[in-house]
Amino acid sequence: MSSAGLLHRWIGWTIAIALLSSAIGCGSDDGGGTHVSTVRLAVNPWTGSAVDGAVAEVLLEDEVGISVELIDVDEFTQWEGIADGELHGCLEVWPSGHAADIAEYIVDQGSVEQGSDLGVIGKIGWYVPTYLVDQHPQLATWEGLQEPSIVSLFRTAATGTHGQFLAGDPTWVQYDQQIIDNLGLDLQVVFAGSEQELLARLETAYSAQQPLLFYFFKPHSAHNRYGLTEVSLPPHTDACYAQASAGGIDCDYPTDHLFKIFWPRLEHASPRAYEFLQRFQYTTEDQTELIALVDGGMTPEAAARVWIGEHEDIWREWIPAR
Repeated sequence: MSSAGLLHRWIGWTIAIALLSSAIGCGSDDGGGTHVSTVRLAVNPWTGSAVDGAVAEVLLEDEVGISVELIDVDEFTQWEGIADGELHGCLEVWPSGHAADIAEYIVDQGSVEQGSDLGVIGKIGWYVPTYLVDQHPQLATWEGLQEPSIVSLFRTAATGTHGQFLAGDPTWVQYDQQIIDNLGLDLQVVFAGSEQELLARLETAYSAQQPLLFYFFKPHSAHNRYGLTEVSLPPHTDACYAQASAGGIDCDYPTDHLFKIFWPRLEHASPRAYEFLQRFQYTTEDQTELIALVDGGMTPEAAARVWIGEHEDIWREWIPAR
């Protein structure tokens, strides 16, 4: 081969290697590359998850120099997305509703990595406004809902002779129909459709001092605005929840220690992002403070920036060394 031909081939090889190196350095949109240039975090449809994502996004971009994309997705769909690398993580999993996902994706397949605890402790339950318990003390426990006169308080045009149980977003973890059926209660589940609509219904009922029986959870800043009483259900047991797939739950929701999940290759594809996300940990009170800012009218990003500005002593240790 002539020297000109060798030179031509050498230039071709050089360009090919440069293009390949560029592709590897930029990562690929399907998460399949050896490097991730934009970390995609799942955000589930409740405020706590939104503020987790906003805090992570602001700090990763401003302090670590890594681009973040927040993806709105329900808490069940995200598992497959994280397993195949379309998503790179979720910062807030409520384990009480995901025993099957944990078994399939984390334990059996190893296609999703369980990360560190978020630090927030959650609890789902049944609630009524406290003024209603003051009027009807039997509503402090589920046994009070066995009384027809108490059930009649919750009747609506939509539920007829049945009492209404107001649930949240249909994509949330909710075992209320199982609990109602297995405890033999004359209640009908009606979905508000979203956290915002659930809170709007609560505000309407509270303002008029009307009866309302509804699904709710902690942490949430609404507990600071309204007097709410959790209805005592039969105590939670692991044996009770083992019956979930068979429709056999007849007990309370457990206390949840929220944790993170990651695409298993994230540690190698974006080591500094992975280190940051593993270190990301704050308290129930911290998250409640953020939720209150959003409830007060801020966007999650604006709330995150306010919180970050006031709490450098908390988040500074999350930032990886350069």
